[in-house]
Amino acid sequence: MLGVSYDPVADNKAFRDKFGFPYDLLSDVEKSASVAYGAAEAGSAKTSRISVLIGPDGKIAASYATVKPADHPDEVLADLNRLG
Repeated sequence: MLGVSYDPVADNKAFRDKFGFPYDLLSDVEKSASVAYGAAEAGSAKTSRISVLIGPDGKIAASYATVKPADHPDEVLADLNRLG
């Protein structure tokens, strides 16, 4: 699992350490990955909070435009099981 934000590497590391995230946060300061995965419009100042599940073939297997923290882990796990 990875997180992505527009923030610089040092800011992402500090945020990850502060909140004890068990996964890495990648910096997308040029915003190209966020636009490519549909988390932002070109030229936008902010991204949407979405999740994207990448399958073993490297293609998007599922995209979650609305993430409810209480339900999201089970939703992703069910899709992972579906991918087998």
